[in-house]
Amino acid sequence: MASSFKIIDPKDIVSTRNLLHEAIPITASIVSGTYGTSNIKTYSHGMFQSVYDYPYLSSSANHILDLTTGYANSSRISASANTQNAKKINIYNEMAQVLAGFDQDGALRTFDQDGDLTGGTKSTDCVFINLARLLSKDEIKKGSFTLELGTGTSYTAPFNTRIKLTDASGSNGFKVNSPAGEYGILFAQDTKGTPLAALAGGGGIKAGLIYYQAGIAVISSSVFAASSAGGILTTAAPFRGGAGSSPTTEGVAAVMTGSTINTFCDCFRHRIHNLQFNNTTELNSTIYFARVNHNDFNYSANPTYLSASKMVVKNNSTDSPVSYATAVGLYSADNELLAVAKLSEPLRKDPSTEFTLRVRLDY
Repeated sequence: MASSFKIIDPKDIVSTRNLLHEAIPITASIVSGTYGTSNIKTYSHGMFQSVYDYPYLSSSANHILDLTTGYANSSRISASANTQNAKKINIYNEMAQVLAGFDQDGALRTFDQDGDLTGGTKSTDCVFINLARLLSKDEIKKGSFTLELGTGTSYTAPFNTRIKLTDASGSNGFKVNSPAGEYGILFAQDTKGTPLAALAGGGGIKAGLIYYQAGIAVISSSVFAASSAGGILTTAAPFRGGAGSSPTTEGVAAVMTGSTINTFCDCFRHRIHNLQFNNTTELNSTIYFARVNHNDFNYSANPTYLSASKMVVKNNSTDSPVSYATAVGLYSADNELLAVAKLSEPLRKDPSTEFTLRVRLDY
């Protein structure tokens, strides 16, 4: 315990904020290929799937994301006869409540394609990708999100044509009217082939939303549907393949209404070619400049600095006192030790020297 203290001037305390980014690539081999289904965890409630980077029973497996789907009660495909109809509506309502919130009348908002929540086209049937906090950290870096989906007309060769969903305007065009924080619009563009029915001014077609702090992507089911059915493709992508020598195929709406959520997620994973983004870790720091003047701390405060049971200050009266600084302690106003910063090597201190120690506290 220190026996003498020095108050740090408020002018010698500086707070800083740094953003650290890490590139996160998630390829099709992880989502739907390498391990078959051993890295895909399903649950008895059947409301979502969890994807891991290794077989989920392995002790080294890391949770990557959760997948689910749902639609609003007002959606054109909503019907009481649909498989898991109530669960799909509940999932949509839960996501909308957390991410879109309620309007001035207390009514639940539906997801809005342009993000202004004042009207326009609504996304009432969606796929939800909930990225694990292990990957997204504090938030997804704006303008870095990319999801590439296969839109091939053959179910067995889904990546013959592909579209890419990006938040290209995220760095300067994000929205702030969500209770979950900032979010951007995902635009669909061609990456292989020409599957899109039209491009909106060359910038892509609005096909989803990405919520940066929440780490959730909301994808409209229109990315797999033909323009004649309200989708964005010239020719619809078969969302589910059948069995046999002449397999039948189903579109995205048919799978969303007539199949379980687990089946829908299996079909969606089958068409994920690549998912990548940069995460963000916010590192806050407080920097203390501990200024040691020539007349400060020239005597050891170590109670073990003894000789013949007496504190050693100097051997001869004409000698200058000498001490060696090994650590800096930060104390509260009532002298309670809060943090200790260790020096890489002892610093010699006598009345002829003074120095400034820079102490950084990260949190």
